[in-house]
Amino acid sequence: MTSATNKASTRRRLLLASDRSDQSSELASILRSVGQVDTIATSDIPDSPERDLAGIVVDINLRSAESVQLVRNKLRAEAYREMPRLFVLADALHHGSMQAWALGATDTIARPFDAQGILQRIRAAFPDSDGFDETDRGKALNRGVEAAHAVMVKIFEKLPAGVPLKFSDIIEAENKILKAIRHSSLREWLTAVGCHHTGSYRHCLFVTGFAVAYAQHLGMRDDDQRRLARAALLHDVGKAFIPVAILDKPGPLTLEEMEEMRQHPRRGYDALAAQGGFPPEMLDVVLHHHEFLDGTGYPNGLSGKEISDIVRLTTIVDIYAALVEKRAYRLQFTHARAYGMMEEMGDKLDQHLLHAFRPVAFGYY
Repeated sequence: MTSATNKASTRRRLLLASDRSDQSSELASILRSVGQVDTIATSDIPDSPERDLAGIVVDINLRSAESVQLVRNKLRAEAYREMPRLFVLADALHHGSMQAWALGATDTIARPFDAQGILQRIRAAFPDSDGFDETDRGKALNRGVEAAHAVMVKIFEKLPAGVPLKFSDIIEAENKILKAIRHSSLREWLTAVGCHHTGSYRHCLFVTGFAVAYAQHLGMRDDDQRRLARAALLHDVGKAFIPVAILDKPGPLTLEEMEEMRQHPRRGYDALAAQGGFPPEMLDVVLHHHEFLDGTGYPNGLSGKEISDIVRLTTIVDIYAALVEKRAYRLQFTHARAYGMMEEMGDKLDQHLLHAFRPVAFGYY
């Protein structure tokens, strides 16, 4: 065993609860690459987990009423509600996925196992025990939401009043946002920001949550996760210069109001470019997040390779967030319907990136 593995083992300890005859040996072998693994039968799940436990992985037959009830009873304890819980799906069937989330899953993986993909999900789902007390989960979430909200205030209230938005404001917030979602879950983030009374704030916070979860799901490097988080926070900065009566209108916009709304990418770009200090790729996202690959988007009618990867990613989470949010004039779409609508957009969106977003869309919301 290498020193690197020894270090990982002391930093992350996982509980693997299995009802399989082989005790999930293949999965246990993969998990040992990132930490210490204690494999037990589901009937032996302790009533109260030990303090150094980073999280629990559950590998059961989700079609077995007996197994499901047993795990439900075990994980009902308050101590488990605050702990990351990853469930293994035997297939991609809707029933298994819904059963896992009903049991309190914070993430899922599916057979057949992709070792590299699993390790990426584990690192994102289960924090190292060193330097992070599990009791701080709620505090980390609150700090992240507060930091994101502070950026929204600077964008929508202070920027129109002439107070410059600094790139350092975004950097400061992103650290807390990434920690909040990494140490809690996207579901908890969406719940925390979903009741926000200001629609424009809520949308940006939804987009940020989905963007960070998407980046973590893809196993992006930390630097790239931060880039996508920044893009999500900033993408709608131009709405700060759109009349509130249009932004908060409790009904569909008229053609004139829609044309006014379509000015927000250009206005946001012009404001940030004029004050300086923002990287070109952030300005690219602000200006082009409503462009489509087939050239039918706005404001520049870009197409194909003219649209950067970070813009393509932001566009996907922006559209999805808008569809699953409750609006004053309509109820939110279900995650399945929202994702299906985006598939129907065809070559307007990068379908490869959309397919990669599917586990986030179906698993987290």
